[in-house]
Amino acid sequence: MIRSRTLDIVLGVAGILILLGLWHLVTSYELISRVFLPGPAATFRSLERGIVEGALLPQTWATIERMLQGWLLASVVAIAIGSLIGVSSTARAYLQPTLEFLRPLPASAIIPVAIAVVGLSWKMVLFVVVFGSVWPTLLATVHGFAHVEPRLVEVSRLLQMSRLAFIFKIGLPNAVPDILAGMRLSLTVALILAVVGELLTGELGLGTAVLHASRQYRADDLYAGIILLGVIGLVSNYGLALADKRILAWKG
Repeated sequence: MIRSRTLDIVLGVAGILILLGLWHLVTSYELISRVFLPGPAATFRSLERGIVEGALLPQTWATIERMLQGWLLASVVAIAIGSLIGVSSTARAYLQPTLEFLRPLPASAIIPVAIAVVGLSWKMVLFVVVFGSVWPTLLATVHGFAHVEPRLVEVSRLLQMSRLAFIFKIGLPNAVPDILAGMRLSLTVALILAVVGELLTGELGLGTAVLHASRQYRADDLYAGIILLGVIGLVSNYGLALADKRILAWKG
């Protein structure tokens, strides 16, 4: 187990180094103009300058805060509604077609509706983030409840457990692995939609910083912002993966 984990880390670091090497070669031989693709050194200098001088810090925190707010709200809504649907086979039969109809709708298609309802503001961004990131967790919750061990369902009936008691004592504990997997997917979607919302509204965040850098042909600042977004996604994904292992340790 330890050897496998070490190998994964080594391969991951090697992949990043190879990518940086290819990036350096492309810019060194000017296969792509430095106006559009600066070298790694220039990009990391811009990243360091933005962090040291403080310009990137409030933008980064604004994006993280927007992402987490939408993700947490979507998770609460998804788990609550998913539990109510999942605990009833009748509700699943009636609502599954509706869920499957709404799930594939791209969040970008909802943006005009959100703008019309709440205006071009932070509320619109939050609405879009919640709508887009609610589905993975919602469907995972429904799936987790639908696949509870039949013997446990029979036991709950014999004990005459109420539906609420079944949800908290049997349903949710058994659906936790599915719910956590859905929440990991939702967090990635939340980050993407937070950036898209910032691009549209001009709210403070890395999306707006990247947009302004591209319009002013500051390619080093543009790629510095993109790297920060990648770091946010990487850290959040590994953080949730670690939390998954801790929470699911009881499953052996």
